[in-house]
Amino acid sequence: MKIVTILGSPRKKGNTAKVLELFENNLVSQGHEIDRINITSYNLKGCLGCDKCKKVVDVPGCIQKDDMMALFDRMISADAIVYGTPLYWWGFTAQLKTLIDRQYCLIKNDETPEYKSFLKGKREALLVTCADLIEDNADLIPVMFERKCSYTASKAVGKYILPSCTSPDEMVEAAKEIAGKMAQEILGTHL
Repeated sequence: MKIVTILGSPRKKGNTAKVLELFENNLVSQGHEIDRINITSYNLKGCLGCDKCKKVVDVPGCIQKDDMMALFDRMISADAIVYGTPLYWWGFTAQLKTLIDRQYCLIKNDETPEYKSFLKGKREALLVTCADLIEDNADLIPVMFERKCSYTASKAVGKYILPSCTSPDEMVEAAKEIAGKMAQEILGTHL
């Protein structure tokens, strides 16, 4: 299975990166292909809301000249996608939100019988790390993720929140547990 992991954190060695690394190592050891996207390594612009992408149906069709289409090609070719983000203001980081907003161009003919999504049927999971508890803090982000998956016709196979994160070295056991659960669910197996 080919799995794209997206690190939506500006910290490439932070808590979210640590859990994603454990998850990736688990899957690589089982023979799966991992393609990591460190989102801050790319030039990505926010959606313009211009609807130019809706004028073409065979390709995403965004008119912006940045790295987004190359990232979308990697995502489209994958069997599964894992979005990893620390919690910023009850939601995704600005960097990951930019990628999510731009997924608008991956939907064609929405609200018609000719509806098409370039992510249709993809298995998708969400990983969130946060410094505080889940309740009244990280309880909204899974709802946003579910709606994103519904709109893109992808399949939300897991939403994982690791609360009370301190430093990557201090959360290893909890991170291993979450990474193991993620691996099981993204693959659709029970190890």
